[in-house]
Amino acid sequence: MSDSPSNPRDEFMDRVSEKQKRKEQARREKHRAIWFGMGMFGLVGWSVAIPTVLLLALGIWIDGRTDSPYSWTLMLLVVGIAVGCLNAWYWVKRESGRGEG
Repeated sequence: MSDSPSNPRDEFMDRVSEKQKRKEQARREKHRAIWFGMGMFGLVGWSVAIPTVLLLALGIWIDGRTDSPYSWTLMLLVVGIAVGCLNAWYWVKRESGRGEG
């Protein structure tokens, strides 16, 4: 005799059941999420540090070899930070896409 496709009580029970499943999954994956966060923190740090240090060393080397009015050390430091930030952004975007779906 019900014209509606679903009962409000059934809808409520479905929502409660879905929330309970999500809570249980979050509890099971709590330690995994912590380690994932720590790994991502390290990945971002190294993604920025390595290009920055390499380009900084290259700038110091160029400044030592040439007599230029420009500071290659400073210019390549800025470029290294920019490259590192783009690199970190790429990895974070890639890793955050894995968790979906």
